[in-house]
Amino acid sequence: MFHYVYTLTSEEMPNRHYVGLTDNLDERLAAHNAGKVHHTSKYKPWRIETALAFREREKAAAFERYLKSGSGREFARRHF
Repeated sequence: MFHYVYTLTSEEMPNRHYVGLTDNLDERLAAHNAGKVHHTSKYKPWRIETALAFREREKAAAFERYLKSGSGREFARRHF
């Protein structure tokens, strides 16, 4: 089983991004695009820009926290 850290890009507003963590990418993307996620409902539809798989949830959660930090946002902007 994998845990995924993913970045989404809004198709309507490409400068809008979202970082999240899930065990099921397809279900989570469907939830974002159905408006079931408060933080992303305003800028739907979304597409997955990047997804990284981790075997350990703790490592995935740590990487998600990093991507949500200032230096992590800059890293994602430059590399993703």
